[in-house]
Amino acid sequence: MKQTDTILRKPDWLKIKVPSGKEYISVKNIVTEHKLHTICTSGHCPNMHECWGRGTATLMILGDICTRSCKFCNVSTGKPLPVDLLEPQRVAESIRLMKLKHAVLTSVDRDDLDDGGAYIWAMTIRKIKIISPQTTIETLIPDFDGREELIRQIIDAGPEVISHNLETVRRITPQTRSRAQYDRSLKVLKYIAGSGTVTKSGIMAGIGEKPEEVYELMDDLLEAGVSVLTIGQYLQPTKKHLPVKEYVSPEQFKEYERIGLKKGFRFVESSPLVRSSYHAEKHVPKIN
Repeated sequence: MKQTDTILRKPDWLKIKVPSGKEYISVKNIVTEHKLHTICTSGHCPNMHECWGRGTATLMILGDICTRSCKFCNVSTGKPLPVDLLEPQRVAESIRLMKLKHAVLTSVDRDDLDDGGAYIWAMTIRKIKIISPQTTIETLIPDFDGREELIRQIIDAGPEVISHNLETVRRITPQTRSRAQYDRSLKVLKYIAGSGTVTKSGIMAGIGEKPEEVYELMDDLLEAGVSVLTIGQYLQPTKKHLPVKEYVSPEQFKEYERIGLKKGFRFVESSPLVRSSYHAEKHVPKIN
């Protein structure tokens, strides 16, 4: 059977608008001028037109080359460039220029660094708080190999929300994530939640998981102290990446939201185009 015969046809509810508009152009220009990386572009996010169109963006620090090679991710894998110590200042200045009320920071994995990039993470958060003190911050962090002393640096820098994605259910994790482990991620989340910081996680749907496995994952996250959950449809970036096994219906996403709230999450964002940072600004007032 030819490979093209096995590719599922994308349903109408996953159609994406072409980026445009004054605010979109403004954000794009700031990102380019200040030599910033965004997960919006590196990850081919389907919501880039909407988020940039309303003057928000998820900024990716520590370069755009990851040391890991997760089967779902479109970020380049390889040997990263040296750390740019001026990056925290540039990111903070850019956030001020964008006039963001809420900023989301994420990063590639930097297993090549002794501290996994924790120092740059903490410095960036602190610079934002100095240069743009009105901006609340969400950080979507790597697992730092579960090293609590590195995670503590991010906690101590004081972001309002710390997120670490579980990505998928326990059974599929070994085939989906590179180096990361399901139980280690839960320990990372539990450590963050234990600090009193609002803790968030996200998963992809449509890569072969069963609803009952998603519900078990919800229980695991709640046990770890996670209060915010995002669930969105996985979209295959290229033919080399993990194939889509199913386009989950909007009705199933609504059911995930209903069950998640019933189980005890304080906020659940669940629909086909949801991504980790989608409408992230809503999570701070919802839970504080």
